[in-house]
Amino acid sequence: MLGRLCSCGYKVVEERFIGNEFYFVGRKFEKPQYPSDPSYGPLVRLKRIGKGGKVFGVYKMRTMHPFAEYLQQYVYEKYHLQSGGKFKDDFRVTTLGRFMRKLWLDELPMLLNVLKGDMKIVGVRPLSNQYFGLYSEELRNRRIKYKPGLVPPFYVDLPKTLEEIQASESRYLDEYDKHPLKTDVKYFFSAFHNIVFKKARSN
Repeated sequence: MLGRLCSCGYKVVEERFIGNEFYFVGRKFEKPQYPSDPSYGPLVRLKRIGKGGKVFGVYKMRTMHPFAEYLQQYVYEKYHLQSGGKFKDDFRVTTLGRFMRKLWLDELPMLLNVLKGDMKIVGVRPLSNQYFGLYSEELRNRRIKYKPGLVPPFYVDLPKTLEEIQASESRYLDEYDKHPLKTDVKYFFSAFHNIVFKKARSN
C-alpha cells in the first residue's frame, strides 16, 4: 500500500499502528512514477545501473511485496543501513523472500542477464539509482566503466559498512584493471568458499 502511494508521487510522512488499525500520512511532492505494467508475479525485473550508466532490468525472484522498490528512499531515511550495507529492519521483505535470500535462490535469474550480456559472473553489484547515489562521486564514475557482476566483491571481503563496501569494490577494480581473468577467477572461488562454508548471505 505504501509503495503504491509513493509510486503515485506521494511521500510517506508517518505511519503507525493504533490498535489494530494502520494509519499513514502522505504528502504529494512529485509527478507519479506509476509503472504502465506493474509486476505481481514471482519473477521481477528491477531497474539497475549498468555499464556506461545505462539503466537495465535485472531479473530476480520476488523477495519483497509489489511496489516495494518505490519505498527505498523512505526505508533508508527511517531505518538507515545495518552491518553489511543492507537496509536495517526492512519490512518490505516477505517471509518467503528471506528464505530465498538465505539460499541465494533470488539471485539465480540474473544468469539471464549474464547470457544477454548486461552482466558478467564476477563484478561490482548492479545498484538501484537510490543506492548508487550513496557512493562517492569518484567510485560512481569509475564503476560504470565496467559490467556489473552476479558475484560481487562483497562476498569475498564481507565488509560491514558502506565505506568498507566501497573500499572493497575499489580494490577489486584495481586488481581487475591489471589482471582481468585472474582476478575474476580468484574472486569467484573466494566468494564460493565464503558462501558455502562461512554462510555469507544477503539479508
